[in-house]
Amino acid sequence: MSRSTTSVVTAVSTQSPASSATDSFAALGVPGKLVQSLRSAGIDAPFPIQTATLPDSFAGRDVLGRGRTGSGKTVAFSLPTVVRLSESKHARKPGAPRALILVPTRELAAQVNETISPLAKAMNMNTLVVVGGVKINPQISALKHGVDILIATPGRLEDLMKQRFAKLDHVEVTVLDEADHMADLGFLPVVKRLLDATPKNGQRMLFSATIDASVDVLVKRYLSSPVTHSVDSAASP
Repeated sequence: MSRSTTSVVTAVSTQSPASSATDSFAALGVPGKLVQSLRSAGIDAPFPIQTATLPDSFAGRDVLGRGRTGSGKTVAFSLPTVVRLSESKHARKPGAPRALILVPTRELAAQVNETISPLAKAMNMNTLVVVGGVKINPQISALKHGVDILIATPGRLEDLMKQRFAKLDHVEVTVLDEADHMADLGFLPVVKRLLDATPKNGQRMLFSATIDASVDVLVKRYLSSPVTHSVDSAASP
C-alpha cells in the first residue's frame, strides 16, 4: 500500500552557512554534546538545508530534501538520526541495526560515516559500514556485536540479509542518500526490497540532488506526508 504524500514545500535560495545567532545549531534544538562535536569538526553554523529540515526531522516527520553535493545534506540527516536513537528506549541487538542509511557507493558510505561517526560516539552509539568490494567476514563479525547506525550499499546489505546476518525489523530511522544516483545505477529494485523490510512506522528521510520520476516512486511509496525542502531551484542540474 502506498503511503500518503501530502507535502509542504519550503524553498531556500542559498548554499552559504547561516550566520545569525538565531540560526545556530543550539537554536534548532541540537543537543549540546552534538553541537560540541560539530564544532570540533569545524562546523559552527548550519547550512540552509539543515536550517530548513532539522525542525521537521527532529519532530519525527518524514523529510524529502533536495540539494546538490556540498549543500550539507549529510549533517542534515545525521543529526536527527542520532538524536532520535539517543531518545529511544530500544537497545542495540546483534544483527539488527536501529538506523539504516542507504548510499549508492562505498566511497559515499565512507564519507557519511566520517560525518556521523563522531556524532554517534558523542551519544555513546556506534556505526558500521557494510559495502561490497571488501571482505564480508569483518562486517559479519561487527553485526553480531550489535550496531546502532548501519551505513550500507544496497547489494552488500541484501547479501547479508539473505545469509541471515542482518535484519531490518528494528530500524527506527531510514535514510536514503543520493536517491537519484541510486536510480541511475539500477539499484531501485534492491532498495525497494530493503525498504519493504523496515518497519512502516519508522521515520524516513530521502535526500537527492534531483527528484525525477524514479525517485518520486520511492517518495510516494515509502514517505508518509513528507515535508519537502529544497536549496536549489527545480531547474538546477
